[in-house]
Formats: sequence, C-alpha cells, structure tokens
Amino acid sequence: MPNNQFRKGELYSFITGKASTAIARRLQKKFNAASLNLTIEQWSVLYQLWKQDGISQQELCNATFRDKPSITRLVDNLEKLKLVKRVSSKEDRRMNMIFLTNEARKMQEASMVLAEETLNEALESVPADQVEICKQVLQIVYDNLK
Repeated sequence: MPNNQFRKGELYSFITGKASTAIARRLQKKFNAASLNLTIEQWSVLYQLWKQDGISQQELCNATFRDKPSITRLVDNLEKLKLVKRVSSKEDRRMNMIFLTNEARKMQEASMVLAEETLNEALESVPADQVEICKQVLQIVYDNLK
C-alpha cells in the first residue's frame, strides 16, 4: 500500500525544492554581499575539493550529483577564476585531477561561515529532533531511489 501522505498536487519534491532554492538564494546573497565572486554551483565544487583535494572530474560528478558536461563547465569557470587547476593523472593521462589553488583555500573559511549562518537562519525555529527526523526521512527517500 502506498505511503504517500501528500494531497494531490502537493508533491514533496516541490516542498524540498522550494526550501533548497530559498537556502541557495540566501547563501548567494551572502556571497555577493561579502564580495565572494562565486556561484552556489561553483561553491559546491569547491566544497568537495576542500573535503578532498585532487580528485577526478568524475569523482566531482558523483559527489555533487552533476553530469560530466556540467562539471566540465564549472571546472572551466573555476579555472578562469584561478580557483582550481587541472592536472593530468599520472596513472591515466586521459583523466584530469582537480586541485585547489591558494586563492580557493583562502575563500574556504569565509564561505563556510556564511553557509553555516545561512543554515542556522533556515533552521532557526525548527526543533533539533525534527531536523534529525527530516534528515533521516530524506536519506531513506534518497536510498529508495538511487
């Protein structure tokens, strides 16, 4: 029996999409106000590289849930901004490894502070136990569909 508790037309993908868009817009405004010349999409790539520098474009695709053309475009733009550099893999010269530049490392702390502020604002009146339940439910939904 279906477990859909949503009324017709009340797709939760719309609800989660709305929340995600609101968070992204707020964070983008904060980046702009702080003169961080980054889009949210570029920041998501840098975020993955801050976690693990020197990964392949394919690993970036997997980590950011983007396709190859999107990652290629994002890395191209980050390279133009001198925030990342491509280096051919020693094991497979057809594969590019993506590395942060010193300029990108300098942006990490400021951008992470803004991201944390934004999430704190988004979750301000949400009880911690409900945040945990939400995370668990969304993980189950993701696992069901991957």
